[in-house]
Amino acid sequence: MSHRAAPLALTVIARTTLIRCPPISSRKYSDASDSSKPTLGRGATQRRADDRPWHRARSNTLPKSTSPDPTGGDATKAEIPPLKVNGGDKLPEIVFRAEADYTNDDEDKNDKPQSGNDANGSNVASYSGLGHEGPSRDKTRWVRWSGSTEIGDFIRDAARGREFTVSIEGHGEELRVAVPSFKDRTYYSRMRLRRMSREIDQMARIKRECDELAHKGAHALAKGGFVALAGWWGVVYYVTFHTEMGWDLVEPVTYLAGLSTIMGGYLWFLFISRDLSYKAAMNVTVSRRQNALYQERGFDPQKWEQIVYDANELRREIKTAAHEYGVDWDEMKDLGGEAVKEVLEEEDESRPNKGEDEVDNDDDADADDDNSKTRGRKSRRQKEHG
Repeated sequence: MSHRAAPLALTVIARTTLIRCPPISSRKYSDASDSSKPTLGRGATQRRADDRPWHRARSNTLPKSTSPDPTGGDATKAEIPPLKVNGGDKLPEIVFRAEADYTNDDEDKNDKPQSGNDANGSNVASYSGLGHEGPSRDKTRWVRWSGSTEIGDFIRDAARGREFTVSIEGHGEELRVAVPSFKDRTYYSRMRLRRMSREIDQMARIKRECDELAHKGAHALAKGGFVALAGWWGVVYYVTFHTEMGWDLVEPVTYLAGLSTIMGGYLWFLFISRDLSYKAAMNVTVSRRQNALYQERGFDPQKWEQIVYDANELRREIKTAAHEYGVDWDEMKDLGGEAVKEVLEEEDESRPNKGEDEVDNDDDADADDDNSKTRGRKSRRQKEHG
């Protein structure tokens, strides 16, 4: 049970109990009130607003309530019918109790925990992560929590034991809610992560093969360029010293060839709009070769990025749950191997760098806009004074 879903879960529990059990009280409306409010064409939202006007404060579609909220913002109390006390309405009191850990016999007799840092003297059980799967006790001690305690804090602490209880005023039977274990809470997340891991493993193999072939092709192209330059050097040497043409003919040819190479490199720089370097050339050739191989083998880069991102998000959620339960999560069992973990960590480390680059670019653009606005204001002031 997550921290955010705790109020909703307790609301559902209260509704279910009220449906199964006899009603605590029934509200009676006079004929005058019924006649003043037509029943035809009234929707569920309007009926709820008429019956409990304080609900309007939680709805943006209804006008603001003119009456105070007797629940004090407690959504759990707002879902429970009020009690009839001395001719008036009274909201029932809701009490939450969590399991306490009294393991010392002296404490059982005196009903007072020992002071100090001893685990046996604490009235709160230690984390086991087992929840309702934990060992049962013959005698269970309960600790009543204050009504000012956040419901999320109560649920998180109740997860230390097997169950917690909810008592509603006017209803003699208490509600016992089993606390989910770490396995229960993360079952679907871990199953989904396992399916993703198998798919990531298959896609990673295809991607690795395509990347290796693309890099081999780029290195082969670079070696071919060196061979071409060495061949050109050999031709110039042979024509200059071993033919009748001599240097008088070879000199302008080599000059024009070198100038043409520089012009071609300049045009290539204008085309790619990047630094004219070996790394830029390798990136262009590798990227084109990679895209061609990806398309040939049916690898979708967008799907790859999305599934890796989702898998890392699931890992964070499961790690957070494991930290809350105080258990050690065996990540390798759900990921299926060290290779998948390395892939996820590499992709996770590369994403923040991309985000920082985008933020830097946005900051530069904003700075340019501010500078342009400042220059525009200065020019207008100069015109006005002129």
